[in-house]
Amino acid sequence: MSMPPKRNIIRRFFASLGPGVITGAADDDPSGIATYSIAGAQLGTAMLWTAFITWPLMGCVQFMCARIGMVTGVGLAGALRKKFPISLLILASLALLVANTVNIGSDLSGMADAAEMLTGINSHFYVMVFGVGIAAATVMFRYYQIANILKWLALVLFAYVITAFLTGPDWRSVAYATFVPSWPKGHEAWATLVAILGTTISPYLFFWQASQEVEEEKAMGRRMIRQREGATGKEIITRKLDVGTGTFFSNLVMYFIILATALTLHKHGIIKIESSKQAAEALLPLAGKFAYLLYAVGLIGVGFLAVPTLAGSAAYAFAETFHWKQGLDQKLKHARAFYAVVILSTLVGVSLDFAGVNPLKALFWTAVINGVLAPFLLVGIWLVAADAVIMKKQPSSKLSLAVVGFTTLCMFGAAVALFVF
Repeated sequence: MSMPPKRNIIRRFFASLGPGVITGAADDDPSGIATYSIAGAQLGTAMLWTAFITWPLMGCVQFMCARIGMVTGVGLAGALRKKFPISLLILASLALLVANTVNIGSDLSGMADAAEMLTGINSHFYVMVFGVGIAAATVMFRYYQIANILKWLALVLFAYVITAFLTGPDWRSVAYATFVPSWPKGHEAWATLVAILGTTISPYLFFWQASQEVEEEKAMGRRMIRQREGATGKEIITRKLDVGTGTFFSNLVMYFIILATALTLHKHGIIKIESSKQAAEALLPLAGKFAYLLYAVGLIGVGFLAVPTLAGSAAYAFAETFHWKQGLDQKLKHARAFYAVVILSTLVGVSLDFAGVNPLKALFWTAVINGVLAPFLLVGIWLVAADAVIMKKQPSSKLSLAVVGFTTLCMFGAAVALFVF
């Protein structure tokens, strides 16, 4: 007896989900949660429209990176190396490593604060446990195992959607703030806008997306670069669906985090939050214990998703820049330099917690820095994606190039406005 067509469609849809969903979910890391919480607390619902506007922009950028990985058979740094001097790639890789390491440290601190709230055990203990545990798991597990774990971890993000509904929003006023953009007023508002762009369209996601495509093809037995070059029409359509779903899910979660903090913290005059612990504790009397628990559990879950993504993206960038043997499908003894970057960045991130750095401020300003640096990297991605030779006669479409070009200009404009205003 044949399976009903409707069920077949549903099965094919879920089977198509992979790198795009993982990358989209990783975008809502503790850095993103911190940035969106600050936006909601400081500015209320004034930034809700950014979730609606940035979805197609983020989707086109991530699909362009995915296409580069699928068509060239190498990761983003490997493709950029064919177009730009190695000195620029080394500089970009170092900048990515520094930003990601700070991000890892801040993410681990945010996770540890949430764990301390739930258990009462000192957060420093959890920073070490989480950091060492994630680094060890990244080295021990192979790519397909890590990918499956990360896909399931993405479900934890629904905690923030539920939290927003628990606040009892006035949907009429929410709809107005969503579809009628308000112009940022003052330096603080511009900094928040740049931070939102920086954490939504973030450099580490560019590298991670392209490298995941290579890992997916390796898992199918395409070990040689020439075997991975080019992509069929079906493969491209499948990845479009995957990336579109992942980025939509990412921006949906972003939307509800801003909404939840706007209708609780901002509404009750709590506009300055100094830590993720403070943000969660402020939710307790305003939205109830369930919302408080969801916020805390969500921080821990997305941290497990984001930290290996941050460490892995920097490792991929260095490995392809210097032609190291690389990949999460490799064992430690076969890719020592690659895994050294993963381990080093995670352990340095752990050490930052003991340096007394405020994790929420570090997360927010890391997002601002990414918002300034990302447009320069987007220029390189655009030039590679438009190059028919590098892209094996499968360059990005004119529409895709136009949208990513527009995104790059918007990010340059927002970064300039930050310093002007």
